[in-house]
Amino acid sequence: LSQRLASLAAAAREETWQSRQQLQAQRQEVARLQEELSRARQDGERWASALQRAQREALEREAMRGAEQARQQELIRDMKERLLELLREKDALWQKTEGIDTPMPGPAPRETGLCSRCHKDFRLLSRRYSCSRLCQGKVCHACSMDFKQGRCCLICYQQRHPQAT
Repeated sequence: LSQRLASLAAAAREETWQSRQQLQAQRQEVARLQEELSRARQDGERWASALQRAQREALEREAMRGAEQARQQELIRDMKERLLELLREKDALWQKTEGIDTPMPGPAPRETGLCSRCHKDFRLLSRRYSCSRLCQGKVCHACSMDFKQGRCCLICYQQRHPQAT
């Protein structure tokens, strides 16, 4: 009986020792999990703070875009008003000049070194063009118009395309 009790006591001690080992392992696991939970909470707080900051910045950018869009719309409205004013002025000037005839192109000057319209000297930087329409004069770049068949003086171009004036 004493041997049986001794073996039962030894088995109980062994079980107790194993239970304590399991308990200690579980406590270590709980401590590790609590540490991970603490880090996860800190990460969550950092992410929440970053999210709030990003939302604030997005709202500020949205407000700035709205203000810029309002300024651009106001600028467009002002430009449209100015365009209407200029069109009215153009119409008024056109009505004043409606009865005035456009002068016929005159003969080209005999001196080939001058523009037939503005009488500017042709030089290295001032190119000479032959009017390919009515007058066949020599004109500078400023006094000529470019069209599909070549260049011509402004007067010949206006006579050919009266809607362009």
